[in-house]
Amino acid sequence: MTAYDPLRAAKGLRGAAAGVLVLEGIAVLFVPRGIAQTEEGLGGGRLALLLALSLVLILASGVQRRERGLLIGTALQVPLLLTGLMNSVMWFVGGAFVLIWLYLLQVRKELVGSRFGPVEEPRPSDADGGGATTT
Repeated sequence: MTAYDPLRAAKGLRGAAAGVLVLEGIAVLFVPRGIAQTEEGLGGGRLALLLALSLVLILASGVQRRERGLLIGTALQVPLLLTGLMNSVMWFVGGAFVLIWLYLLQVRKELVGSRFGPVEEPRPSDADGGGATTT
């Protein structure tokens, strides 16, 4: 099943992907608070790593309109999930975001025809007003 207008569907899904990445970036900003209360505490290296990941996630949301935006967003799901090594709650939060991301890719595949590939323009047919060409 593909969407009636794949270009429009792809644009909407890019917006959803950008929104998910922004939410992921905000969620990563809550991790330092949880780490600070542990025995190990929050060191400068951990804080810098988390702030950098949050910034990269938020910046990646702006790249979603580009062709490689989904690839970049998909690659960033790995470090998001690995924040669970710093705070065990992030295994669940990161896992939930990864599942949402995978669902978004699946919906894109169903509506557009591919998860990461370029969007093909619909061919005109009798159903959408384009006349059939005869030779």
